[in-house]
Amino acid sequence: MAPGENQSSGVTEFILAGFPNFNSTKAELFSVFLLVYLLTLTGNVLIVGVVGADTRLQTPMYFFLGNLSCLEILLTSVIIPKMLSNFLSSQHTISFAACITQFYFYFFLGASEFLLLAVMSVDRYLAICHPLRYPLLMSGDVCFRVSLACWMGGLLPVLGPTVAVALLPFCGHDSVVQHFFCDSGPLLRLACTNTKKLEETDFILASLVIVSSLMITVTSYGHIVLAVLRIPSASGRQKAFSTCTSHLMVVTLFYGSAIFLYVRPSQSGSVDTNWAVTVVTTFVTPLLNPFIYALRNECVKEALKDMFKKMVADYLCHLLLTKSFNKKTTR
Repeated sequence: MAPGENQSSGVTEFILAGFPNFNSTKAELFSVFLLVYLLTLTGNVLIVGVVGADTRLQTPMYFFLGNLSCLEILLTSVIIPKMLSNFLSSQHTISFAACITQFYFYFFLGASEFLLLAVMSVDRYLAICHPLRYPLLMSGDVCFRVSLACWMGGLLPVLGPTVAVALLPFCGHDSVVQHFFCDSGPLLRLACTNTKKLEETDFILASLVIVSSLMITVTSYGHIVLAVLRIPSASGRQKAFSTCTSHLMVVTLFYGSAIFLYVRPSQSGSVDTNWAVTVVTTFVTPLLNPFIYALRNECVKEALKDMFKKMVADYLCHLLLTKSFNKKTTR
C-alpha cells in the first residue's frame, strides 16, 4: 500500500505484532495461553453454573460473582482465540472491522468489570455495616438493576471513542499494531493525524471509570475496616474480614495493572510499556478469579462438591437406565 493511504482508500487489515521477543517459542506460548484459556473458561463457567443452580448461593454477593465470571469469560474470549490463531499462522493479520470490534468489546467489558467490582465492595459494606437493612437495600430487584447498570455503564461510554478511532485515517505504509491485540495506544500510533484530543478524551474516560470506581471501593473498605475493628471478639473480626479478602485480592490485581496502563494523558506514548502488565489484566486476573473465590470460600466449595456429586449420580443413573433399556430391546 502506498504511503499515506488511509482506511477509506484501502486499509482493510492490520498486523498484530504479538510477542516479537518470543518468536522462537511460538509453540510453547500457544500451549501456555491455550491452557490459560481453557482453565479460565472452565473455572468461570463452573462459578456461573454453581451460582445459578445452588439455592444456598442465591444471595447478592454470589449474584455479582456470577456476573463477574460472565465478564471474565467474554473478556478473555475477545482476545485469546485470535491470539492463538496467530501463533499457528505466519500472517498475524486481523481485519479492520475485527480490530475495531475487538477494541470496543475489550474496553466495554473492562469498564463494566471496574463498575461491578465497585458494586461488590458496596455490597460487602452494606452486609457488614448495615446487616439489618441489608436484605431490603440489596433485594433481588435492586441487584438486577445495579448489575444491568454496570453492563450499560461500560457499553455506552466506550461507543464514542470507538467510533472516533474507526474514523481515523490510518497510514497504509505502517499497519503493524505493536501489541497482541487492538489496544488503544498502539492503534492511535498508526493514525496519520494528530490524535492528542482523542488521547485526552480517552484519558478522561479512563480516569472517570477507573479512579471513581476505585474511590468507591476504597471508601467502602475504609468503612468496613472501621466497623470490623469495633467487633470485640477476634473470631468475629476474622469472620468479617474473610468475606472481603477474596474481593480485595482481585481488586488489587485488576486496578493496579489498569491504572498503570490506561490512566495516562498520552496513550500513544505507552506502546513500549511492558506487555506483562497487560497480561495481568487480560489473562492472569480472569484465570485467578474462580480459584480465589472458590478455594477461599467454604460455601462455594460445598456447592461445587454437591454439584459434582449430583452430576455423577445423574450420569450413573443414566447408564443404568440405558443398560436396562438395551437389555429389554434385545430380548
